[in-house]
Amino acid sequence: QVQLVESGGGLVQSGGSLKLSCAASGRTFSDYAMGWLRQAPGKEREFVAAINWNGGSTSYADFVKGRFTISRTNAKNTVYLQMNNLKPEDTAVYYCAASTLLGLLPSKTYEYDYWGQGTQVTVSS
Repeated sequence: QVQLVESGGGLVQSGGSLKLSCAASGRTFSDYAMGWLRQAPGKEREFVAAINWNGGSTSYADFVKGRFTISRTNAKNTVYLQMNNLKPEDTAVYYCAASTLLGLLPSKTYEYDYWGQGTQVTVSS
């Protein structure tokens, strides 16, 4: 199995940027597709972005396209989420997740096998 630890969350003004990191330990990092999902208060957890095992393919939720970028460095066992032009509606706990579905870019919560503890992102207006 793999253990995931997110970092980089915080408070930022609308229009600002943050970069989230997720460090993995345990099994070989490249054995997993990786994703970022988020959960706002009172809402269900939702897909944000995913990246395949070698970083060659990515997918994004429509509401973050053009603003967020997912990337990974397998040599550092780390996946990133660069978030630009943040909006108040991006406020949520952001979770890093790992999936054994290597042939896909998982977009459903049930497609992910391991989860981090989450990091809070708050965007003020």
